[in-house]
Amino acid sequence: MKKQSQKQAKTKKSRRDNPEWTAAMIAQARPAGEVLPKIFGARTAAAMLKPRGRPKSPDAKVAISLRLPPDTLARWKATGPGWQTRMADVLRESL
Repeated sequence: MKKQSQKQAKTKKSRRDNPEWTAAMIAQARPAGEVLPKIFGARTAAAMLKPRGRPKSPDAKVAISLRLPPDTLARWKATGPGWQTRMADVLRESL
């Protein structure tokens, strides 16, 4: 009898532990927000479902690509940390 490689054994185990979903399984699926409080309790579920990342800002900045002459950019950078904010302030005032 031919011996199975470790990779083949892992693949068979993963298929057994995580079978492909059937249409019936998909139909029974429920959102995490509905199921987690029943399993872990409301407090733990709320922590698990907490949105990640930076909070949304009402006046969010927009990323753009701006081509400037090297000497102009060097002068702004030479003003020190916060040069982008100062540049945005000058642009806003000019409108």
